[in-house]
Amino acid sequence: MKIVVCIKQVPDTKGGVKFNPDGTLDRGAMLAIMNPDDKAGLEAALRLKDECGAEVTVVTMGLPKAEEVLREAMAMGADKGILVTDRVLGGADTWATSTTVAGAIRNLEYDLIITGRQAIDGDTAQVGPQISEHLDIPVISYAQNIKVEGDSVIVERQYEDRYHVVKAKMPCLITALSELNEPRYMTPGGIFDAYQKEITVWGRADLKDVDDSNIGLKGSPTKIAKASDKVRKGAGEKVTLDPDESVSYIVDKLKEKHVI
Repeated sequence: MKIVVCIKQVPDTKGGVKFNPDGTLDRGAMLAIMNPDDKAGLEAALRLKDECGAEVTVVTMGLPKAEEVLREAMAMGADKGILVTDRVLGGADTWATSTTVAGAIRNLEYDLIITGRQAIDGDTAQVGPQISEHLDIPVISYAQNIKVEGDSVIVERQYEDRYHVVKAKMPCLITALSELNEPRYMTPGGIFDAYQKEITVWGRADLKDVDDSNIGLKGSPTKIAKASDKVRKGAGEKVTLDPDESVSYIVDKLKEKHVI
């Protein structure tokens, strides 16, 4: 069984975010981590590897520094890491990103593709399902439990206050929730082994069945009108009133704001 896991290096928002003049994130200037939903998807793949001997290949698209999350994934137990990086791929929205990642995956053999539900730097939840459309395979999103049975995968799909049990024949794509599991830690031996392995690096020329009009910033139909860091709130209005006056004051303010 061959599993491809798509992961993304995302900004560590605890350290703040920075933007380029065109409104895109300045990823090179920020601390970065593996996207939490993607890490849960990786853990799911590694558990399937433990159970049935699957081969796990991890794919990421990003700057050269994104190699860090591939090393982390291999230190956790992934077998291979592929970095898709090229200047012409920069500034991609979800459409251009999914087109690029699908173009890379077409070079691989796979039974199952696992992505995170969404990335914390975009929160669109679009890339996983879009990859499945590009590859013309079924998708099961919002997975909270995954098991393999023969040539099929059975998934508990989270749905509001309940879950659906969905079965699909492989190959198919699953998007994982961060609540799916508790990802394992890297081991000292795993870290050592990860840095002994070679990362495969692919560029634009390695993408299969991809048109230049659908990649990078120029191939992104989504345009950013404005981007900013957290909006600072003002000090607000301070008043000193007795209890009765306070009640009247608050009620008047709520009416003024059309809350009541």
